[in-house]
Amino acid sequence: MDATTGKALMRAQFKAVREGLSVGERRAIDEAIARNVAALPEFAAADAVFTYLSFGAEVDTRELIQRAWEAGKTVCLPRVVPGTREMRWYAVESLDRLVRSSFGVEEPPDDPSREVRPAVFACPVALVPGLAFDREGFRLGYGGGFYDTFLPAFPGASIGLIRACQLVERLAVRDVHDAPVNIVALEQGSAYVANR
Repeated sequence: MDATTGKALMRAQFKAVREGLSVGERRAIDEAIARNVAALPEFAAADAVFTYLSFGAEVDTRELIQRAWEAGKTVCLPRVVPGTREMRWYAVESLDRLVRSSFGVEEPPDDPSREVRPAVFACPVALVPGLAFDREGFRLGYGGGFYDTFLPAFPGASIGLIRACQLVERLAVRDVHDAPVNIVALEQGSAYVANR
């Protein structure tokens, strides 16, 4: 079995695991993950939070976004650059003016005056989604390669948000371009795993 087929099978498996949890179970787990992330020194010290806006059964990021705003941090959401594996990041002060992308997710409008780069911040942190993570910080994403492009150049700490039922010892299939996160945050706590 080649890597593409292997990843497709794993994606289907972990989507089923994730969606097998009830809404109430996900909510309780996600609240615990948010508390654990908020307790991390990297999150506390961050002046900017580069985060996905959760969609469907992903680990919910809305509480962390709200906490970041309340702490005076800049919150940045991604916008996919069509036809590429790149994301542009935009500072947002509310979730009211987002637009639906071709992927069906909400993104900030393409406003050049709001576009930001991680390198302009002294202490940025990134919250990273995934269908699964392993104990070395490698992730199984959705296959677009966006975070594999973003993470290697990100100057701050990257935190993978995942429920324990989606954590594996080691992902069976990895590509040379797969980029790990620094920290994996679960409902039971957080672990420093890579690039430390």
